[in-house]
Amino acid sequence: MSANISKSVKASSKPGRTISILFVILIAFSALAFIQGDKVKLGLDLRGGTSVTLQPRVSAGGSVSTAAINQAVAIIRQRVNSLGVAESQVAAQGSGNNQQIVISVPGNTGTAIVNLVGQTAELRFRQVLAQGAGSDTSTATAAAKGSKAAPSSFPAGVTAALNNKYGALDCAQASNRQGGNTDLPNEAIVACSRDGATKYILAPAQVVGTDVKGASAGLDQASGAGWQVLLNFTGAGTTKFGSLTSSVTKLAAPQNEVAIVLDGLVITAPRIIQAITAGNAQITGSFTQSDASNLANVLKYGALPLAFDRGDVQQVSPTLGSDQLRAGLLAGGIGLLLVVLYSVLYYRGLGIVSVGSLLVAGAITYLSFLLLGKWIGFTLSLAGIAGAIVSIGITADSFIVYFERLRDEVREGRTLRTAVQTGWQRARRTIIVADSVSLIASVLLYFFAVGDVRGFAFTLGLTTVVDLFVVFFFTKPLVSILSKVSFYAHGHRFSGFSSKSLGIAAGKEVI
Repeated sequence: MSANISKSVKASSKPGRTISILFVILIAFSALAFIQGDKVKLGLDLRGGTSVTLQPRVSAGGSVSTAAINQAVAIIRQRVNSLGVAESQVAAQGSGNNQQIVISVPGNTGTAIVNLVGQTAELRFRQVLAQGAGSDTSTATAAAKGSKAAPSSFPAGVTAALNNKYGALDCAQASNRQGGNTDLPNEAIVACSRDGATKYILAPAQVVGTDVKGASAGLDQASGAGWQVLLNFTGAGTTKFGSLTSSVTKLAAPQNEVAIVLDGLVITAPRIIQAITAGNAQITGSFTQSDASNLANVLKYGALPLAFDRGDVQQVSPTLGSDQLRAGLLAGGIGLLLVVLYSVLYYRGLGIVSVGSLLVAGAITYLSFLLLGKWIGFTLSLAGIAGAIVSIGITADSFIVYFERLRDEVREGRTLRTAVQTGWQRARRTIIVADSVSLIASVLLYFFAVGDVRGFAFTLGLTTVVDLFVVFFFTKPLVSILSKVSFYAHGHRFSGFSSKSLGIAAGKEVI
């Protein structure tokens, strides 16, 4: 019977090669982490960070609805989350017109992130009616280029009131280049370019931010001029943009230009040579990669429903501090020590596999924290540490399932080498199912929770994946190697496979 079972067991892959590949990968990632030179980034609750308050801008006699505040919080939270798992906090405070949004971001780089998430990102596509030098005080009548109207006439679409605003606008003043969600899409406006070099009179917007379906950053391959933001329009937006570009192609400059306006400032105003009906467009303007990515991220998640005035940016101290960090690490260390002691006392020599598996899992997890902190902005909070501590039990559970199945196979009369394979075939499904349940729970928590719970879910999910990797590429191959060692194969009393350890009656030990 044992012979038939042996024949049915597939020849295992070379366990030594598998473990060697694992350690090569570990060494490579360790070298990468060393080259990056970063430490594990701690979250807001452990090292403090940056906090800013956004105050809704309310017109005289106006009011701020709770629904608008909640929508703004949701959009800002989406933007923060898209920047990586940074343990940032976005919350609404107060009531009525005293409502405000508080954004807290870990570390010293919080100011840049706060600047990004606080942008209103009201995008408009407007036809240019007149343009001139940013600091020029000439009126639109004098500044309109290519106009065949009489000197006393205004360019088409320009009123006397707009003409006066245009003449009074000085884009050299920083206050006129701050932008803000103050322009109405159905009204003509005067506006400055972002650098203040040019000022414009712009027609009512025919395409707005809600007509944009998606946005991404990319290199301008055609001109090689640097980074640009690529826009995709909705069905209605495609029709509107096609109509706008078709109507200006045959006009004289500057009326044949379409200004792309973001928060009241002109990003760029390209001349339209032919109608654009394919449903996409590009925003250029001497962007750096960071500028283009940030702008695309803001546009992707929509415009804020309110305009905000930014309060003072402040540095916040850790809410938990080093004492709580030490307590969390101490709890994790005690839990790990108890698991190691249990493994060694109960499984004897086989405990070396569980200890090695925990060490390898710990090394991979630590390297993951280092690399993900650099790649996606991952920060480790106390909730994340709790997720890592829970993972110790998940890893221990995996090798216990395999060990017990392995010992059952030996009790049934199989040799250890055969039991390693048959036991693995029967145990791996249980391990995969158990880890899958944990992984599903982590994913659901991550997508449906906010704040610290997301950090717990992310860490728990990451360590669960690490556990599966270690079980398949370290635990099982190492047991295969040990099964060929006489100390284990012949059931030494300290091997974990002796008659006493297996509960087999004296004289019936299977060798």
